[in-house]
Amino acid sequence: MPRSVNHVASRARRKKILNQTKGYWGARKNVFTIAKNILEKGLTYAYRDRRAKKRNFRALWIQRINAGAREHGLSYSQLMGKIHAKNIQINRKVLADLAMNNPTAFKAIIDAVK
Repeated sequence: MPRSVNHVASRARRKKILNQTKGYWGARKNVFTIAKNILEKGLTYAYRDRRAKKRNFRALWIQRINAGAREHGLSYSQLMGKIHAKNIQINRKVLADLAMNNPTAFKAIIDAVK
């Protein structure tokens, strides 16, 4: 009796990986063994960088707040210390947005903590 191989399942498994590697360059998109390795590496980078993205944005916000604060004679750490001391509930994302796009509102916050 011939050996039974489940072509339906194995083809579906390969097709699922090859569909995820569409748009890759060269053999990375259509040679299964290469595509499998590259996809695994790409998913690893995606997982890692979803976390790194949060760190990068926080660093960007801090730089923008620091630049805005220094225009008014404060450093970032002084400004954040005074904001926490005055118990002003505003996060870094909003502060950075105000520093860039609405300098008058940012100045009002600085005047409130001085």
